[in-house]
Amino acid sequence: MTDDALVRARQLTVKFVSGGSTVHAVNGVDFEVNRREVLCILGESGSGKSVTLRAIMRLNPPAKTIMSGTLALGGMDVVNATEREMSDMLGPFVSMIFQEPMTALDLLELVQIPSAKQRLDAYPHELSGGLRQRAMIAIALACRPKLLLADEPTTALDASVQIQILLLLREIQQELGMGMIFVTHDLGVAGEIADRIAVMYAGRFVEEGPVVEMMREPLHPYTKGLLGATVHEDSRGSRLVTIPGAPPDLRHLPDACAFAPRCSEAEGACLSCLPDLRLHAPLHSARCIHVEGA
Repeated sequence: MTDDALVRARQLTVKFVSGGSTVHAVNGVDFEVNRREVLCILGESGSGKSVTLRAIMRLNPPAKTIMSGTLALGGMDVVNATEREMSDMLGPFVSMIFQEPMTALDLLELVQIPSAKQRLDAYPHELSGGLRQRAMIAIALACRPKLLLADEPTTALDASVQIQILLLLREIQQELGMGMIFVTHDLGVAGEIADRIAVMYAGRFVEEGPVVEMMREPLHPYTKGLLGATVHEDSRGSRLVTIPGAPPDLRHLPDACAFAPRCSEAEGACLSCLPDLRLHAPLHSARCIHVEGA
């Protein structure tokens, strides 16, 4: 763990056990986040992004959750911490912006809410989606956390409001010197906010790297598919690429590449073994047999 690391995970695994079945939601992920750094975890719904984020604050259902591996938050062992030890960390050290502000509603001026004092008396339904999300950001910042977790905070917003929130988050993150983990399914959003991206599929990171390299030279077929399905300025008039099929059942994961059934580049070896992360360039790696090593 580097001197500036706020959180570190090594082979983090999260399973949900219920009714005799086991959902393998997170399957051995490694990551760390430093001060003033933004890591974006990117992937489709059900890939394990939000479960990973909630594991950091131990917010997954305790009666059904089995968590293993190493997860350190400010040097504290999250997997084995007591409830009191976790409680002391929540707020001052780590805080979260949740996806849907309507269900959760004072630093309203910091997040640029106009007429902030008058807004204190307003009901959530009297605020626009953008203002509700700004209020949620203010709540998350109330204790000046060192690490901010953001669970798809811009998903339900219009494009113009979305970019405002992204710019605001980046500005506040830099101003307060926080580390941040931002979860999204949108590669375009990741490109706006992240320093580094970890692409997640079936509970594993299948590609990791600096945002510029990931956008310029995606390595994994899944990342290429996400990039091809992203709307951008140059895509006007062109046909968007779609990823065929559906994500795998996390109760029955194969001992092989989970993306292989949907991959146009798959071959026999992809269906028989789980590929390791291969380092293609410094800090840029992918879990694919077609990736050339550094």
